[in-house]
Amino acid sequence: MAYDLDVARMKALSPSPLGAPSASGSPAPEPSRPVIKLDHLSKSFGTFQALQDINLSVLQGDVLAIIGPSGSGKSTLLRCINWLEPANSGRITVGDLSLDCSKPVGKEQITTLRRQLGMVFQSFNLFPHMTVLRNVSLAQERTLGRSRREADEVSMGLLERVGLADKAHQYPVRCSGGQQQRIAIARALALDPKVMLFDEPTSALDPELGLEVLAVMRELASSGMTMIVVTHEMGFAENVSEHTMIMADGQILEYGPSREVIRNPQTERARRFLRAVNDR
Repeated sequence: MAYDLDVARMKALSPSPLGAPSASGSPAPEPSRPVIKLDHLSKSFGTFQALQDINLSVLQGDVLAIIGPSGSGKSTLLRCINWLEPANSGRITVGDLSLDCSKPVGKEQITTLRRQLGMVFQSFNLFPHMTVLRNVSLAQERTLGRSRREADEVSMGLLERVGLADKAHQYPVRCSGGQQQRIAIARALALDPKVMLFDEPTSALDPELGLEVLAVMRELASSGMTMIVVTHEMGFAENVSEHTMIMADGQILEYGPSREVIRNPQTERARRFLRAVNDR
């Protein structure tokens, strides 16, 4: 089943025709432009269809949680958005850049796409031979052309934001898993992304350390950062994200306001998944 989430979102935002007077007599505001838009996105690995005709819009400042059973296509979707896995067909639009996935895409376009997206994985992927500060600063120097001094200033501000300024001159091995994930978040934020993509950032952490990471993500959400979060943390999905999407078998099962989707799922497949989560 293919959902046209963009149309649904625009209708919700614009109850009166675009530009028509509202009930107060003032012109109705134009709906926000999506910062990410996916049109008929599909991805296969050989004969396996990982994503099937995905349509999705994410507005500036939105937090979207993606939940669903293992193998449903959640991580593949994030990797396609970031072009780590090129989709086979469809279109990806991020900001002003729009890429047709059925045609060859150049390195320059991919670089432009990725500069707008911060990605945080399950594994932290920090350089063990570099200090925490260098881990956060290096990509700024190479990607954004910042001087080392400027990059270090930005890095220290971000490490302060995630509560780890005191770890700046230590090596990752001296940091807990939760601290390393927060460093990874600071590193992604240092590149000034328009959108942050999180691929189950707490799944490799014990519950206590996971709370540290979720606290940082809640702060990002409250600051207005646009975020797409693949997660198994149902509390985060319900209480922090504005919208939740349930996926299964490479398709969107349900999409809508988080509390409504989680507490009142409309499909039997979604109800079965949520019962399994609640029974754990």
